[in-house]
Amino acid sequence: MSKDHITADVAFIQALAELLNTNELTEISVKREYGENDTLNVKVAKHAPVLQAAPVSYAPAPAAAAPSAAAPASAAAASSDPSEHPGAVASPMVGTCYLAAEPGAAAFVSVGQQVSAGDTLLIIEAMKTMNHIPAPTSGTVKRILVSDGTPVEYGAPLMIIE
Repeated sequence: MSKDHITADVAFIQALAELLNTNELTEISVKREYGENDTLNVKVAKHAPVLQAAPVSYAPAPAAAAPSAAAPASAAAASSDPSEHPGAVASPMVGTCYLAAEPGAAAFVSVGQQVSAGDTLLIIEAMKTMNHIPAPTSGTVKRILVSDGTPVEYGAPLMIIE
């Protein structure tokens, strides 16, 4: 591969990045073939920051007895950011989230359900392709953080599995 070839590729990638910004695109993928066994695959992407609503906190019900030492720890865990939870399942792509295979069908999973690694948790539609999102580990579904038919961003927490 010559130095001119590398310089041309760098200029090509910079032009793609400018095209991405100029046309307000989020992603461009290009495959450039120079000859047999000589190709350049380029994917230029920018991801908008994930905007999440502030977590809703509810006032605890008044207790008749003095609160235990475990109560503050559990309250802190419940109010923390779900994306930082060790059992959080993050979205691998941008798209529209569906909790069931089709409208009116039963959801793939529900809160409290046991799942095995590889079980389908939900579907994310991206570019008219239905992508089944598998459970990364076995465990119990503790929280479902998305609603059916809502858009999701790359990296957004979808569920908590413990």
